[in-house]
Amino acid sequence: MVGRAARLMYEADRASQRLGIELVDVAEGSATARMRVTKEMVNGHGIAHGGYVFLLADTAFACACNSHGPVTVAAGADISFVAPAYDGDELTARAEERTRYGRSGIYDVTVTRGEDVVAEFRGRSRVVPRAGRGTEGTR
Repeated sequence: MVGRAARLMYEADRASQRLGIELVDVAEGSATARMRVTKEMVNGHGIAHGGYVFLLADTAFACACNSHGPVTVAAGADISFVAPAYDGDELTARAEERTRYGRSGIYDVTVTRGEDVVAEFRGRSRVVPRAGRGTEGTR
């Protein structure tokens, strides 16, 4: 089943689930996740804290890069915030694989509110030989 490893990983991801992040879809090399911004996620400027927007994008990225099966972790990621999000907004993160080479990969994630782009995220992945505490190269 395509995306089985990603779905199993998400089922064990308490951080994403606790924040109300829903895994909407997983396909080979792609994933979509959704989250509603709550009042607890809003910063002192009255907008969604960037860390929560990053976490949503990172969850979609993690599911996309784990859709192939081997345990894959983030080697790094960058985000550009394009527009603010507010309490009550529903955000959707769509992750797409750009390339995989050796044990590495590059994925782009677009976070939207309806048709409006909120953020653009680029993640770099690395397949690890085994997951768990003490595994070198994992976060």
